[in-house]
Amino acid sequence: MQNAWQRFKANVPLRRAVVLMIIILFLYKLRSMMNTILLTFIFTYLVVHLVRLVQKHAPKIPTGLIVSVTYILILLLLYFVITVYMPMLVGEITKIFKSVKAFYESNNMPGMMKYLKHYVSQAEITKQVKNGMTIMFHTLTSVGTLTVATFMSLILSFFYTIELKQMNEFSSLFVKSGIFKWFFEDVSFFGKKFTNTFGVVLEAQFFIAICNTALTMIGLAIMRMPQIVALGLMIFILSLIPVAGVIISLIPLSVIGYSVGGLRYVIYIFVMIMIIHAIEAYILNPKFMASKTELPIFYTFLVLLFAEHLWGTWGLIVGVPIFTFLLDVMEIKSARKKKQKKVTQ
Repeated sequence: MQNAWQRFKANVPLRRAVVLMIIILFLYKLRSMMNTILLTFIFTYLVVHLVRLVQKHAPKIPTGLIVSVTYILILLLLYFVITVYMPMLVGEITKIFKSVKAFYESNNMPGMMKYLKHYVSQAEITKQVKNGMTIMFHTLTSVGTLTVATFMSLILSFFYTIELKQMNEFSSLFVKSGIFKWFFEDVSFFGKKFTNTFGVVLEAQFFIAICNTALTMIGLAIMRMPQIVALGLMIFILSLIPVAGVIISLIPLSVIGYSVGGLRYVIYIFVMIMIIHAIEAYILNPKFMASKTELPIFYTFLVLLFAEHLWGTWGLIVGVPIFTFLLDVMEIKSARKKKQKKVTQ
């Protein structure tokens, strides 16, 4: 029995396969916390990357100062969104409701509604109202859950990065000693590989978000929309969500567009967003992802398609990193690099 255990620990490919299965099972059990886990990972990665970038050019600046300034800026950004952008959006929605009410009162709509009610069954109306209320309830619940997950992720990432040196030193103890040293070595192996691949995809998505924001702000400037800077900030944040973020931005843009230019502006914004969405989904996303991950455009687009089907919006974010990570684990990508190196030599 002891010999079998020693042979298992010495068999690195088998051992790592078992550890990978354990990690997958562990994440599956924690799937209800996946929003918090992924957001914490993203915030932590970005802040750690920022710390290393700043200290590369200014080594004497302490980590705590960089992290503190970063999170103060994040809090100021949230304050700006809550105090400036949200009231503006609520005001525009209020104007739309008033416009609909005025239209309803000035066009004999009550008589028309009675006429329609004569032909539409009361049961069908009640059913549609219930469906609408159910959708609204689920939407509000999802927004509330995501908000709580975001704040928890910010807090967790802050405590991790503010003590970055201590965290690294303490974490290294797991791979230096202990009876499960081999297990944590493999966990560290998979963690480093996934962090590298995820970072590459985040970098690609950052460039895509810049392109989306620039194109949208140009279109909004041509339409002479108000608060272009605030809208540009919202579009940039939403564009960090691959593919889906551009479509999500359609809702607030349509609300503000209707208050500025009526239904005609809503149509303009819808066409503009659909064009930008097509550019992102079929040109920017596959091209940037392919260049950063060294995947063919066809594979990149195929992975995004299946990942979105399996995991929804998060699939668009983690699909390509997971696929690239699996290629690294199976040493497919590294073999390809070696082949390219031999050819160049």
